[in-house]
Amino acid sequence: MEPATLVLHLPKAVLAGDEGLKGFYRRLCEGFAERGGVIRKVPHDRDLLLADLLEDDDFHIVDHGTLRHPRVLNTGIAYFFPYWNLDPHGIRALSSIGAAKFKRSEIDPTEANAFHRRMVRRWVKQRRSRGVQPEVRADVPENCIAVFLQSERDRAVEETCHLDRVSMVKALLRRDDPRPVVIKPHPRDRSPGTREWLTELAARDARVVVCHGNIHDILAKADVTVTINSAVGIESMLHRVPVVLCGQADFHHAAVTVERQFDMDVAIAQATGRRWPYAKFLYWYFRLNCLDAGSPTLIDDVLARIASTGYDINRFRLEAGSGRVRANCHD
Repeated sequence: MEPATLVLHLPKAVLAGDEGLKGFYRRLCEGFAERGGVIRKVPHDRDLLLADLLEDDDFHIVDHGTLRHPRVLNTGIAYFFPYWNLDPHGIRALSSIGAAKFKRSEIDPTEANAFHRRMVRRWVKQRRSRGVQPEVRADVPENCIAVFLQSERDRAVEETCHLDRVSMVKALLRRDDPRPVVIKPHPRDRSPGTREWLTELAARDARVVVCHGNIHDILAKADVTVTINSAVGIESMLHRVPVVLCGQADFHHAAVTVERQFDMDVAIAQATGRRWPYAKFLYWYFRLNCLDAGSPTLIDDVLARIASTGYDINRFRLEAGSGRVRANCHD
């Protein structure tokens, strides 16, 4: 019997040449091949994926996938490099982490606090985010409610929001709360309609401040963050700023989720009225539920995830080895 193949379903742009593979995918391919594994790279086509699965009994890893199948794991960046989802349900908001139990009492506080400090040094102190942020410091009012918009045109947002961005902002402005409401539009949303809507809001309500500044400048002055399910919710936790979500998220365990407009007032009170275990939660989320693309044990970590689906990893007929791969990762 021929050894099983690990099939990677990747974007066409990545498949343009092996030089296009970077970080997680490059190290996965190199490490698997070094142990004698067989890898096949194919374009990710959602419409043809199920048909591809019916043609073989190999194992498939799907970039930005959402398919639930015994021989599939879905993968993508889990908000921050070098951490990746490798998940039976999907990535980020759709990942199975959302249904997992966060047991804070089982997390070592020393390790969690050290991890939190490293993340703060890398992202907060350097004012870095997943997307490019302005270097010029923004003038942000103190003790504000920070609102980070997303676009419902994004398929993942449309499928997971409880309140759309208009309903979310309306619910906030209906509240009897004198604090400034600082709204940051999504950087990729350049539509005139969004600009006109925000300009009109600011003209009608003196609390509204539209800000295009660095995420970290806004969070440094915020009392609470409100978003549908943006990665900024995770960044808010790095600042130890409470989070209110208006959509499905796999990091809801350390936030308050709103499903109806009239629940916003209670949600903000609940979010700001308790002490959240952010260091323990972020350690649990990234270190215990995601894969570190820079880990020297990446191949063994991937194989463990595949084995957890019930697939017999002995079918890959890999040579014995430590599974250790080079740790340089430049995503």
